[in-house]
Amino acid sequence: MKIDQGVAAIVTGGASGLGEATARAIAAQGAKVALFDFNEETGTKVAADIGGTFCKVDVTDEASVDAGFAKARAAHGQERILVNCAGTGNVIKTVSRDRETGEIKAFPTDQFERIIQINLIGTFRCCAKSAAGMLSLDPLEDKARGVIINTSSAAAVDGQIGQAAYSASKGGIVSLTLPMARDLMGEGIRVNAILPGIFDTPLMARASDKVRDALSATVPFPKRFGKPEEFAAMALAMIENDYWNGEYVRLDGGLRMPPR
Repeated sequence: MKIDQGVAAIVTGGASGLGEATARAIAAQGAKVALFDFNEETGTKVAADIGGTFCKVDVTDEASVDAGFAKARAAHGQERILVNCAGTGNVIKTVSRDRETGEIKAFPTDQFERIIQINLIGTFRCCAKSAAGMLSLDPLEDKARGVIINTSSAAAVDGQIGQAAYSASKGGIVSLTLPMARDLMGEGIRVNAILPGIFDTPLMARASDKVRDALSATVPFPKRFGKPEEFAAMALAMIENDYWNGEYVRLDGGLRMPPR
């Protein structure tokens, strides 16, 4: 799908990191971009920078998501592009033993559910509502109506110690890619996913130089963190290549994550 001037797009998690880079890249091609994010201060600033619209959205809340889509569509019209980057993680082992007391603790179920709600269910919620709206659009070349890109993670296939919830949520995104693409194939809507490795996001910026250097050394080549702009370039390629459908692609410099 060519990103023509004025085509509408929505990027969740668009206030920072991979989402911000993607929103900026899509806007630079002439699209009208709405940002869904919980961070109102940074989201409003990014939206102003790119001539877009900020929508304060909690992807775990049905009413909040509905309001976000309503605001975005009122400002820009029905979106043809949705890129889901909203997500979070935690590091909790399935069971852990306190080194001093010997007390054994199980992974708190509410913390597991929180990650699934944000990363997996939140992503699916936005996909389903966006696709429903896309069905109202007139088809373009090849009967295309829209494209959806979801953000998984390299942890979906080689998650590390403490990443049971995160890996499960991101693995779910991988698993839904093909069936969702098949669900929507008759409507001209494509679905793909990107599995980023270690990227230079605000989360990683808070790590010490020692930790950053150690992580960079694990990447086969190039031995550095991925740049958010490289993620955005992959998203643009998936948007613009109409034959790219039902696929998930690692973007990680050849990284295969070790147990810890």
